[in-house]
Amino acid sequence: MAGASVASKKAKAAGGGRKVRDKWKAKEWYTIHAPRMFNEAEIGETPSADPEYVIGRTVEVTVQDLTGDFSKMHIKLKFKVSSVDGHDAKTEFTGHDLTSDYVRRLTRRKKTKTDHVVDIVTKDGFSYRIKTMAIADKRIQSSQEDAMRRVIAETLVAMGKEQTLSQMVKAIVSGDLAKDLARACRVVIPIKRIEIRKSEVMAAGESEPESIMPEVEVEEPAEEEAAETPVEEPVETPADEPAETPADEPAETPVEEPAQE
Repeated sequence: MAGASVASKKAKAAGGGRKVRDKWKAKEWYTIHAPRMFNEAEIGETPSADPEYVIGRTVEVTVQDLTGDFSKMHIKLKFKVSSVDGHDAKTEFTGHDLTSDYVRRLTRRKKTKTDHVVDIVTKDGFSYRIKTMAIADKRIQSSQEDAMRRVIAETLVAMGKEQTLSQMVKAIVSGDLAKDLARACRVVIPIKRIEIRKSEVMAAGESEPESIMPEVEVEEPAEEEAAETPVEEPVETPADEPAETPADEPAETPVEEPAQE
């Protein structure tokens, strides 16, 4: 028994002397930037022991986080890390989604929700999948839903041929695309609203999408012109008039003393 206890103590001592490597100390932090479409804004950070492990990671941010617009807090943008340069991770846009609570507020009783999925090809060659959600105030017939889906598909395909991916995303974020689709569906049935509930980039295009964010122009302070110091012209002092010469006094005639005889 005594020998066993001694052996166990030696084993504990050996195990206690072994150092445990802290994996967190070996990791470095990488700053994640949005793509050029969103002016390469900083959207987060991620730790990793190897830059290769950062590639492929995804991140979600709301439009409010990028623009500060409180009314767009329900729109989530999705990005995927495509490359790493130093400690900067560059991303590409992969799609968007609406928050679940926002969709839940839109879909209530005695309303018809019609979902539709349309695949389009943008002007710059991106394969883009758009999922729409139409909300009607009353029950509508299945034939009307089919006609509405057909109108939405035709409208989106036509828009894709004329607009780039950046223009399509800008229209989704601003709400202009949903308004255009609702206006087009009026020929079938007056629709209350249409939401672009989700989108996804299926295949990359020919070139990188251009920026859709307004660039803030920083005005350089104007160089203050040096105040022109007025040059004072020397005041011409009138020349001193020559002193008046006193009138010539008559010369004194020497008085000749009489000669002594």
